[in-house]
Amino acid sequence: MSAQTSPAEKGLNPGLLCQESYACSGADEAVFECDECCSLQCPRCEEELHRQERLRDHERLRLRAGHVPYCDLCKGPNGHSPGVRQRAAVRCQACKINLCLECQRRTHSGGNKRRHPVTVYLVSKVQDSLEAEEMDEETKRKKMTEKVVSFLLVDENEEIQVTNEEDFIRKLDCKPDQHLKVVSIFGNTGDGKSHTLNHTFFYGREVFKTSPAQESCTVGVWAAYDPVHKVAVIDTEGLLGATVNLSQRTRLLLKVLAISDLVIYRTHADRLHNDLFKFLGDASEAYLKHFTKELKATTARCGLDVPLSTLGPAVIIFHETVHTQLLGSDHPSEVPEKLIQDRFRKLGRFPEAFSSIHYKGTRTYNPPTDFSGLRRALEQQLENNTTRSPRHPGVIFKALKALSDRFSGEIPDDQMAHSSFFPDEYFTCSSLCLSCGVGCKNSMNHGKEGVPHEAKSRCRYSHQYDNRVYTCKACYERGKEVSVVPKTSASTDSPWMGLAKYAWSGYVIECPNCGVVYRSRQYWFGNQDPVDTVVRTEIVHVWPGSDGFLKDNNNAAQRLLDGMNFMAQSVSELSLGPTKAVTSWLTDQIAPAYWRPNSQILSCNKCATSFKENDTKHHCRACGEGFCDSCSSKTRPVPERGWGPAPVRVCDNCYEAGSSHPDVAEAQADDEGGTLIARKVGEAVQNTLGAVVTAMDIPLGLVKDAARPAYWVPDHEILHCHSCRKEFSVKLSKHHCRACGQGFCDECSHDRRAVPSRGWDHPVRVCFNCNKKPDTQPL
Repeated sequence: MSAQTSPAEKGLNPGLLCQESYACSGADEAVFECDECCSLQCPRCEEELHRQERLRDHERLRLRAGHVPYCDLCKGPNGHSPGVRQRAAVRCQACKINLCLECQRRTHSGGNKRRHPVTVYLVSKVQDSLEAEEMDEETKRKKMTEKVVSFLLVDENEEIQVTNEEDFIRKLDCKPDQHLKVVSIFGNTGDGKSHTLNHTFFYGREVFKTSPAQESCTVGVWAAYDPVHKVAVIDTEGLLGATVNLSQRTRLLLKVLAISDLVIYRTHADRLHNDLFKFLGDASEAYLKHFTKELKATTARCGLDVPLSTLGPAVIIFHETVHTQLLGSDHPSEVPEKLIQDRFRKLGRFPEAFSSIHYKGTRTYNPPTDFSGLRRALEQQLENNTTRSPRHPGVIFKALKALSDRFSGEIPDDQMAHSSFFPDEYFTCSSLCLSCGVGCKNSMNHGKEGVPHEAKSRCRYSHQYDNRVYTCKACYERGKEVSVVPKTSASTDSPWMGLAKYAWSGYVIECPNCGVVYRSRQYWFGNQDPVDTVVRTEIVHVWPGSDGFLKDNNNAAQRLLDGMNFMAQSVSELSLGPTKAVTSWLTDQIAPAYWRPNSQILSCNKCATSFKENDTKHHCRACGEGFCDSCSSKTRPVPERGWGPAPVRVCDNCYEAGSSHPDVAEAQADDEGGTLIARKVGEAVQNTLGAVVTAMDIPLGLVKDAARPAYWVPDHEILHCHSCRKEFSVKLSKHHCRACGQGFCDECSHDRRAVPSRGWDHPVRVCFNCNKKPDTQPL
């Protein structure tokens, strides 16, 4: 009969028996070690214990030959070094705990505990080799993180500090084809977020800056790459800190949360505050409402081969206490996660966006904090790829860039509902209806994609904005909604005929499908209101920057004014010289008989300079020959020709010859015939023609402001071109675009097109921008 084999002969320490006695008597051999239960367990106890829901996620280690358990009291060598825990030297049979030599001297050196029976652990060569391998692996990991540095990813004004994907990958110091996940941390300022990341991922190296000062040392968003776990680690600015742009920085946190795969919420409070649950609940609601749609659009727009998950990240609440117990310690039958869900429900917050929420607590009796439990929980979550898959760093940058472009800009504090951490005003358009004050429900910067403003509720009528839209009643009954506007004339009428009909029959309402459906003065009496007969009305919102719903398109006064300007311009051009032939012909008809006709004067009679088309010819009042201006600049009376007593133009030769002339009799005969009188009258008419045209501009200027359509910007408010920003002056004329009503210079508004929505059915002046748009309101 063979003797029973002892534990020492098996290569195990004699004390490695089941320390739980849950399903056994305590005499069974230990096969597992549970670090969170702080005990060695036989297979039966291990199975029965961890069948419970609250203990199911405990990490268990299968024992090897020569295994020595950890000390249950200290967290490291001499109780000071985190990361590498101290192995036990003895096990107290009375206290049922494992102790290292230091903890045994500290706790069992006096009193009744001196007599407690203990079992000594034997450290074998196998155990020495295992610890040597463990230390080598830790040393290797530390070496991998020695060169890691952090960089500013987004500043406090929500501006990304990396230029493109290549710059992001270069600063992250990883390979472009590397698949990685994103881990970020949130929490109140001063709770040690940067310190937590340094000790969890980088073995205590100050990759992220920490400071004992009152001011926050983390401003904006900082990032670093952990080559051990292959994750991009993101450090954020703390909540409840002193900041100027609180709204923008809070919105920035949700952008970081949207690109993260795993979020750590760090809290150092002895009890979990409501702010934690409100923050996560509001973040979940805002994520589902604003970010899910944008992430889908980014995937389609950027053509990403790895889709961005529309489900939010996993959350680990890392809770460190000093004076209080951890969550769930006073409720052994309930897991901490269930207690957290109950808190959410009581506060009316439902974190549906997050893929999972886990609780990890640690109680620090004596510093430093133990981050080993958090590290193991993170590693377990990072290995789970069922919801969030690793992706290239370029995809992460594109997602952050898309969210920054979409949700950016100033946030008006006076319009926000401060009852929420993430109010809709952080992510929705800030425009308000001028008539009813309702805000636009679309996302920020939706105008870049051509999406118009839209509100949830209906608008109310305002006489100031006249925000009624007319639609053709006949088309509406046929299933079509066609907008119509009152205007001066029909599209088939010519400009002048349209003015004549307007003077007789009033304004018209014209439908593109039905033609002219209404004239305001069609009958001598009994004309009905169009709303009662041919059109239906709808009250619409009036958004800032658009006045397209103003229906005062009766531009008869402006049309008449434009016609008068055209006539005045034509007369002015006639008087200034482009039609020299007409002037020359008129001069010859009233010239004295002794004057040489203009058609025969080809060169100056003195200097023989040839006259060009635009050169002015001058007749000498004495001899009647033609001269240039320099050869006939002298003046004197010529009574023998009937020019006197006032001085008149004479050539140099006649000026020197004096007043004697052989043809005095002929001159007197001409004067008696009235030719000279006609010439004097003709000169007076020519000299005053320009003054007449200038006088026409005065009444035109007086009525111009009264004649302008309602949507035109008044002239006194137009100081520079709306497009090129040139300042208007005497030399630079201002023109109104018939579509938008803004003021432009001639170069920026020389296009011509019809604008039926404004009552201009014939080509009129429009600016470049309006010429590119379709004729739909608002312009």
